[in-house]
Amino acid sequence: MLLRDALAFAVSRLATAQVPSPRLNAELLLRFTLSCDRAYLHAHPERELTTEEIHLYQQALSERSSGMPAQYITKHQEFWGMDLLVGPAVLIPRPETEHLIETVLPLARAGSNSRIADVGTGSGCIALALASELPSAEIHATDISAEALEIARANAARHQLERRIHFHQTDLLHGLDAAGFDFVVSNPPYVGEHEQDEVQLEVRKFEPRHAVFAGPTGLEVIERLIPEAQVALKPGGWLVIEISGTIVAQVRRLLGGWDEVQIIADLQGLPRVAAARKP
Repeated sequence: MLLRDALAFAVSRLATAQVPSPRLNAELLLRFTLSCDRAYLHAHPERELTTEEIHLYQQALSERSSGMPAQYITKHQEFWGMDLLVGPAVLIPRPETEHLIETVLPLARAGSNSRIADVGTGSGCIALALASELPSAEIHATDISAEALEIARANAARHQLERRIHFHQTDLLHGLDAAGFDFVVSNPPYVGEHEQDEVQLEVRKFEPRHAVFAGPTGLEVIERLIPEAQVALKPGGWLVIEISGTIVAQVRRLLGGWDEVQIIADLQGLPRVAAARKP
C-alpha cells in the first residue's frame, strides 16, 4: 500500500468513526507509525509501506476509532514546550493547565530559592515546567498513584531534571514538612460526578477516573487540599490551583480566610486558576 493511499483510507475510517479532525489524527498516527515528521508524509506520497507498518497503522487506527486518545496511542504529549511521556495511568496534560505555570512564575521570580509542592503531579508536567523555568527552586511532587509517579520520574529523567524534583507517593500533602513551602500548586480532580454527561466520552472511558472526578460535587479534593496547603505554606506563601467555572463560587468561599484571592481566566474567558496568599 502506498503512503498516500494509506492516509486516504485512514481519513475515511476515522471520519466514519466520528473522530474529530480525522485528517489531523490520520497524519499524527502515520507519523507515529513511521517515526517521521509531517513534511516527510507530504514529500513521499508514493512510498510503499511494509506489511509490518500497515499492521501497526491499522492497529493505531482501530484504537483511535474506539475513542482512545491519540496521546495514549503515541504515548506522547507536549506541555510547556516539552515532549512528555503519557499513558492511561495519568491525565493527559492540557494547554489550559499552562495557566498555572504562567500564574506561578512571576510570583516565584519576585523572590528567590522558592520551595514548591506540586500536588497530584500525574505525568509531572507542572513540576517539570516549573523546574525548567526556576533553576534555583526546590520542587516536591506528590501523587497517590505509584504508576503515575513512575511516568513522572521517567519524564524528569528524559529532560534531565530528575535531581531537581523530589517525588513522594502520598495523598495530597500528607507527610511533607509542615509550613515549609512558598507555593502549593495543583491541578486536582474538580469535576463532579453529576457532570459526567458533560465530559467527553474518551475522557470518561480512557483517562484515570480518580484524576478527573473528585466526587459527587467536584469539590471533595479541593476541600481537603486547601486546609492542608494552609498548614504546609509559609506565611505569605501562595496556593495556586486549577478550577472550572462550575465550582468557582464555592472555591472563593473556601478561600474566604486567605489574602489576595484571584481568579484567572483561560483564553476562552472561563475561570481556570484560583490563586490565594496565606495571611
